[in-house]
Amino acid sequence: MAQSGLSDGALPLFTPDPAGDEAEGTPLPERLPSYIRDHRARLRARFAEGGAAAMPDYELLELILFAAIPRQDVKPLARLLLDTFGDLNRAITAPLPRLLAVKGVGEQVALHLKVVEAAAQRMMRARVMNRPVLSSWDALLDYCHTAMSHRETEQFRILFLDRKNVLIADEEQARGTVDHVPVYPREVVKRALELNASALILVHNHPSGDPTPSEADISMTLQIQDACRTLNITLHDHLIIGKSRELSLRSKGYL
Repeated sequence: MAQSGLSDGALPLFTPDPAGDEAEGTPLPERLPSYIRDHRARLRARFAEGGAAAMPDYELLELILFAAIPRQDVKPLARLLLDTFGDLNRAITAPLPRLLAVKGVGEQVALHLKVVEAAAQRMMRARVMNRPVLSSWDALLDYCHTAMSHRETEQFRILFLDRKNVLIADEEQARGTVDHVPVYPREVVKRALELNASALILVHNHPSGDPTPSEADISMTLQIQDACRTLNITLHDHLIIGKSRELSLRSKGYL
């Protein structure tokens, strides 16, 4: 995973940065006003009783922001983030520069959201690593969507499987632009040999949201398939991840 751009240890994770994340020019109270304190208590109680299903996106985002901004009303910032990015997923997975461009988001808030994103990806990845992929396909798709569906540029990943189709490695092979990512079949099979992989699943995202394969996607997939056949490596599938759905090139008859 790429570095966030914030150096380790540069900021304490959950201590507010008055100059960056609290509203400038606003005196910070030593104690929360009662209406903010009561509001936070109500949200926490609702979450404890009903979980996330009982809360709209902006309230769940408020809960996340409580730790990053402990001494102010965070509802306006939560709504602004959702208005800017469209939904909770896009707000949390937005690139760091875009987050920092939102009024009221300083390094502390941005880092906090990136920690939430990293934790979500780590948990989803744990559901598929070192497990038979073909029998846990839904979990694999969930992981791919969590990791890739909200990216603003194309990313190409390779899932390496052993002879029992257990996922032994998940690696980012390349990054590209909003509509292109360079992929070299020779490098794909070379890495498969290094890992002693017996099978592959290719995955890349379409930032446009539409997972329909391009002619370049299809051509590249067939080139990798030919290279894999030469070395007796199975190419199970190539998944294209869109905003809300994915497309399997195998299910569409291209493999």
